[in-house]
Amino acid sequence: MSETLHIDAPLPDDGPFMNDRQRDYFRRKLLAWKAEILRESRETLDALANDNSNLADLADRASSETDRAIELRARDRQRKLISKIDSALERIQDGSYGYCEETGEPISLKRLDARPIATLSLEAQERHERREKVYRDE
Repeated sequence: MSETLHIDAPLPDDGPFMNDRQRDYFRRKLLAWKAEILRESRETLDALANDNSNLADLADRASSETDRAIELRARDRQRKLISKIDSALERIQDGSYGYCEETGEPISLKRLDARPIATLSLEAQERHERREKVYRDE
């Protein structure tokens, strides 16, 4: 049987928190997300390699360079995202996935399903963002 990286079944929310079925669900979800990012990155690199930027018009050339810079910034953000995905996969492996780094309490399955790289519970994340806002405002 070949393993598919697509999440066909809904998030199993029965049983104890972070049981084998839930860990498997999130592992597959993270692997699928990572594979999609890597696929998009390969497509971007291919497009950039095949791009003939011998545009005579300065405005067209400037526009093309701006597009390339935006694309490269997006890929850099995705590179950082892959690092977070890898960290989440490591947490699944060591058994710490799904638990808030700050409080040790379980992160809600709903939050993890929406943001599988989350390391803080919603409450801890909100506290963190409020502290950040206070420091930014000072």
